[in-house]
This record gives sequence, C-alpha cells and structure tokens, in this order.
Amino acid sequence: MPDKSDFEKLLDISVKTHGHLCPGQVLGVRMSMLGLNLIDIHDPKGKDRKKLIAYVEIDRCATDAIQSVTGCSLGKRSLKFLDFGKMAATYVNLEKNRAVRIVAKEESKDKAKNYFPDIEDKYKCQLEAYKVMPDEELFEWTNVDVVVPEEDMPGRPKRRIRCEECNEYVQDNRDIEIEGRLLCKACANGAYYKL
Repeated sequence: MPDKSDFEKLLDISVKTHGHLCPGQVLGVRMSMLGLNLIDIHDPKGKDRKKLIAYVEIDRCATDAIQSVTGCSLGKRSLKFLDFGKMAATYVNLEKNRAVRIVAKEESKDKAKNYFPDIEDKYKCQLEAYKVMPDEELFEWTNVDVVVPEEDMPGRPKRRIRCEECNEYVQDNRDIEIEGRLLCKACANGAYYKL
C-alpha cells in the first residue's frame, strides 16, 4: 500500500497529463511507485533521472501514468515502448544494474468487488479498489536482467546514416544493411504509410 499523500499527489499529476481519472491511471501510478522503490530510485525526476529507464509493454492509460511518475519519456530516450499488449512495465536502475518487471494481475479486476461491494459500476469499483488494494493483490513482480544496448541509451546519437533509397537520415543503428546498401526500416521492410 503506497503512502497516501505521495500517491494522491502523483495520481493528480498523472490525471492532468492523461486528461481523466481511470483504473489504468491508478494502476500505472501504483506500479511505478512499487517499481521505483524496488530498484532503489527515490528521485526519478531529480537526482536519479539519468539512472532510470522504463520499458512499457502496452499503449494504454497506464503508460501515461508511468511516464508522469517516472519522468521517463520517448524524447529523453528513457521510456522504451514494446508493443506486447501486456499491462506490464520494467524499471531499470542503470547505476546499480538492477531491474524489476511488474505485471498487473488480471484477477485484481474481480477482487475489486471485495473492497467496494456497493459500487455497481465495475470500472468505478476497480478505480476505488486499486487505490487501496495491497501491492501483492494488484501485481506480480520479478527481478530481471536487462541489457540496454549502447545505441538505446539516453544521450546524443552514436551513429547517423543516410538511407541509400529515400535519402532520409537514420539514427541510433536503426538502419538495415541489405546487399551492401544501408537502408531505413521503411525502405527495407515497407512503411506504415503510402506515398
């Protein structure tokens, strides 16, 4: 169970970032508070900000909460998005080489009714229950090893090349070599857009 005043402050910041309060926001804030504590990060937006990388596995509400609590972002290269469709995140302390992966338990949705049986709306019930449920009922967590490749580390690009097909620049080893030609992924594998 998180410290109530810290939790409320972080939830308020998360809601302002996301635009509304929902069960995913509560899960993301709680998950991040737990993850940061487990990897010994106490000031993620201050003195510890360069020590932290967060991997998120879903593009849903909780991801906005994770970003708002940790201060990690795609632009800072400290938030990594992996489209696995799982309500899960991994928090990495780069300085201590410590990482923990946390997964939201699916059964917590059903257990929410035990905490607020009088709330008929299941989402409102989950929202309130997720605020008070013990971490052990909301999440499973495991210490994991995460090797962050040099080209994925925060900071300036280590390498920048021009695609030999479209002439656009590609950074951070995101290019692909095919038959001796350096290509961007869109030219090598097909783009998500059509010209």
